[in-house]
Amino acid sequence: MPRYKTADQVLGLMKDRTRVRNIGIIAHVDHGKTTTSDTLLAASGIISPKVAGEALALDYLSVEQQRGITVKAANVSLYHEMDNKGYVINLIDTPGHVDFSGRVTRSLRVLDGSIVVVDAVEGVMTQTETVLRQSLEERVRPILFINKIDRLIKELKLGKDEMVPRLTNLIKEVNNMINTYAEPEYKEKWIVDPAKGTVVFGSAKDKWGFTLPMAQKKGVNFKTVYDAYTAPDKSKLQELASVSPIHDALLDTVIQFVPNPIDAQKYRIPKIWKGDLDNEIAKAMLNADPNGPIVLMITDMKVDPHAGLVATGRVFSGTLRSGEEVWLVNAKTSQKTLQVSLYMGSTRELAEEIPAGNIAGVLGLDRARSGETAIDPRYKDIQGSFETLHYVSEPVVTIAIEPKNPKDLTKMIDSLRKLSIEDPNLVVKINEETGEYLLSGMGFLHLEVSLQLLRENYGIDVQTSPPIVVYRESIREPSKRIFEGKSPNKHNKFYISIAPLNDKTIDLIANGTIKEDMDPKEMAKVLKEQANWDYDEAKKIIAIDENVNVFIDMTSGVQHLREIMDTVLQGYRLAMKEGPLAREPIRGTKVVLHDATVHEDPAHRGPAQLFPAVRNAIFAAFLDARPTLLEPIQKLDIRVPMDLIGNVTGVITRKRGRVINVIDSGSVARIMAEVPVSESYEMASELRGATGGKAFWGTEFSRWAPVPDSILQDIVLKIRERKGMPKQMPKIEDFLS
Repeated sequence: MPRYKTADQVLGLMKDRTRVRNIGIIAHVDHGKTTTSDTLLAASGIISPKVAGEALALDYLSVEQQRGITVKAANVSLYHEMDNKGYVINLIDTPGHVDFSGRVTRSLRVLDGSIVVVDAVEGVMTQTETVLRQSLEERVRPILFINKIDRLIKELKLGKDEMVPRLTNLIKEVNNMINTYAEPEYKEKWIVDPAKGTVVFGSAKDKWGFTLPMAQKKGVNFKTVYDAYTAPDKSKLQELASVSPIHDALLDTVIQFVPNPIDAQKYRIPKIWKGDLDNEIAKAMLNADPNGPIVLMITDMKVDPHAGLVATGRVFSGTLRSGEEVWLVNAKTSQKTLQVSLYMGSTRELAEEIPAGNIAGVLGLDRARSGETAIDPRYKDIQGSFETLHYVSEPVVTIAIEPKNPKDLTKMIDSLRKLSIEDPNLVVKINEETGEYLLSGMGFLHLEVSLQLLRENYGIDVQTSPPIVVYRESIREPSKRIFEGKSPNKHNKFYISIAPLNDKTIDLIANGTIKEDMDPKEMAKVLKEQANWDYDEAKKIIAIDENVNVFIDMTSGVQHLREIMDTVLQGYRLAMKEGPLAREPIRGTKVVLHDATVHEDPAHRGPAQLFPAVRNAIFAAFLDARPTLLEPIQKLDIRVPMDLIGNVTGVITRKRGRVINVIDSGSVARIMAEVPVSESYEMASELRGATGGKAFWGTEFSRWAPVPDSILQDIVLKIRERKGMPKQMPKIEDFLS
């Protein structure tokens, strides 16, 4: 691989879309993603080969270097030659820890292929399955890299003949997941097959790797690997790395099997673009046309201390140039691209233009946010934008923060705003009652890292409250009757009932199959066929909110209702944001409007009249429907020696958890379990203590589940007390006037 330390050759090749590949490295935490990236950067001349595997060049934040984890998704454009032809490989190294899975979701949107890194000893872990599922949902083709082969020899003491069966089982496990999560037309095409060369074996740390077809050409095999690691010195290992370098194995495989943007966009655009596929913009994207109208999908916003906000995204159509206007579809405004660049790790290289099929950095789009679509202003009236990004997890832990120095309050607020722009999974709110600033994240680590970034990047030291787990309010049965909600002036009345959504409906909404902007007949058809809905009722769904609730208008011929329906829906959404039990968001409910009386004079039916009427009817019905709290449940995937199973299950039981399954894998057991997030704060240290440090595990947000009845009232009252609410359970009569 020739070493180019400037961006000139890369920029030149970007114009030939057949020589462009967009890939990401995805894996469970600590399986070697960033070390793998280092070896690729070293071979490309971006960092010294001497420090590859130690530099963690794409972990450019000090918090990443200190903790040994990837927090942000880092971009780099590499040059690679295969068969004497040059190629541009736009590479993204993504986080592996579950708390940062939102960044993986956003990265995958701009990729066409993924290198799935799996530790040869630990095998497929929870987060491996999560990121692979995310990859397949975005129609991103996977390539498997089985890393740390040396551990099989040095730690498990396997012989050269014992390695192959273990590796074969690991490949089968990955293929089972591809068969489970891939769409029907890609199941067979994307199965990884070592004989075809879509599985790379190697060690990123020791800089060697091969596919089976490459091994045959180069005269190496697993005996060569075994001999290299059992030799008295490192000469054979160095020879293996020289004959079969990891960067050649990985990047040659990428070029052979990951499609170029022209081919990939033909099948990816129909999946990720919601809008007419016959208009000029969609046609240009389907062909990755560099001469078409500009379409930029923005997946990340970074705060550069010198330049301000930098947008990162993929150019799906047209050619992005500095100084040109673009229309931001979500923000509904136009802005000028002040500067265009490509990424080289922690730095950006200025470019005159970035053509379709490539990933770019842009200055000037400070009104944009992750998920924004930027298009040519001449086409702003064409309906369509990219499909909403669906995250596999959501913020479930909250802390209250305040600056140690009160003079830093304004600076802290501005810094929190910037952090939340960079990380949409970090939610900042103000408690109106107490004036507290609340920070919500995906987990305890997510919040720890965010506070460290606040301190290191913005110079703000803060005091924090103990972590608070976020709950959801829900119901367990339909309300027994229809409730009347009256406006304060008594001139407007709404008759509402409520019922729980079934699990299948919740899944369809949560995964984006059912969306508010769908054609009502199409929505009704899907709900009838897949979730057992009555077709006529489903057709009358007029709102779906972010917490997986639906609003159904079953009224007929109510005068003036259409004129105020937007206000009614605003009242409904406000009610769903803060339920009656403890002002936690409501989840998984069906709100039905049966009838209404609306005053003919607009002066008597403003928001101040309608909001309380709608809210009170919903809340009264809610309390009549066996209300409960839902708590976030964490899924655990634990590997531990067989003789320590009892120690692990003891910890899980003490944490109100349950063991789902125990799989015997020879000397190691795999324990699948669930534990409430509220009980998981000291989980890591307790597991280490109970197993003498011999357990390793992964975590993943699993689901929302009702808290046990025995502790429901106690939790509700504690939340109410913390929020300054009356210290008694709410009653239906509180909302009837």
